Amino acid sequence: MQTLLKPYRNILIIKPGAVGDLLQMTPVMRALRNYSPESAITLMVGHGTTAALFKNDHHVTETIVFDRDGTHRSLSAQLELWRTLRSRRFDLVLNFQRSNLKAWFLASAAFPCRVLVYHKAKDRTVHAVVNYLETLAPLGISTTDQRLELFLDERSRTYARELFSAQGMDSAPLIALNPGATHAVNRWPTARFAELADLIAERLSSKAVIIGGPADVPLGEEIRALSRSRPLSVAGKTDLLQLGAVLEKCRVLVSGDTGPLHLATAVGTKTVALFGAADPERTGPVGSGHTVIQAAGVSCVPCRSRACSNAAYLECMDKITADRVADAVAATMQ
Repeated sequence: MQTLLKPYRNILIIKPGAVGDLLQMTPVMRALRNYSPESAITLMVGHGTTAALFKNDHHVTETIVFDRDGTHRSLSAQLELWRTLRSRRFDLVLNFQRSNLKAWFLASAAFPCRVLVYHKAKDRTVHAVVNYLETLAPLGISTTDQRLELFLDERSRTYARELFSAQGMDSAPLIALNPGATHAVNRWPTARFAELADLIAERLSSKAVIIGGPADVPLGEEIRALSRSRPLSVAGKTDLLQLGAVLEKCRVLVSGDTGPLHLATAVGTKTVALFGAADPERTGPVGSGHTVIQAAGVSCVPCRSRACSNAAYLECMDKITADRVADAVAATMQ
């Protein structure tokens, strides 16, 4: 059994990542808070939108935004942020963005202090959550608690409740569909989502809800146009906490490997995760009761690439049928 070292009092975590990356970091924040309940824990993220994920998180004392492509693009703005960090007098820095020189520049504001650096697993397959937690080992912290967490507020829950009430969707089971993803290799075809929405209505006596960000609005409209059941689309109509509340009211989410997949697991909603290029052993849904679907007979699955080089473009996603996903949704609902 490892012995916990003397707690540090003022901790800076650097992780300017996307939604899914940050949610997969929540076990790190929880472990640090358990390790030192009185410590101040500051999380530096890359965007004000993702900072909102931690608005109600009692494990995090404060979030700081490092918007390197916007507010902090100029050297003078970076220096101002450096001075702000310097004034905080951090005694421990955890850098989860080791390849980013600007992140290292900002980390130097805390020197001299102890610095722990995240190393992405190589030559072994380990889930990202476990990999992140390994960074805490030098502190004597070891935990098997890998749960993702998102702390919702009443404002967000009221939004979701009133949204579904206004649509007359208070009673039927709700199935969320997430057609978007940053990388095309993680997207299931919109025609399949439309087919699935109809199967959900016909076979499962449930109602489909299309989710996503502003960039996913056209995908939502395309799915509605292709389907007979005309599912409700809230794509582009929610902030992240409101989206979390919408997902909390759904029985299942169907999604590729992208942020909302991890948002659903963080609020306790089961998922049917569609994986092609991505490796579910690395970034699959955390916890029990989830279903991962991969296409059979596609030799390059998982290729772990962000671009498809298969002669049959995106064969790995195209070969996943709506029937198979509908059966998985039905099984996951039980």
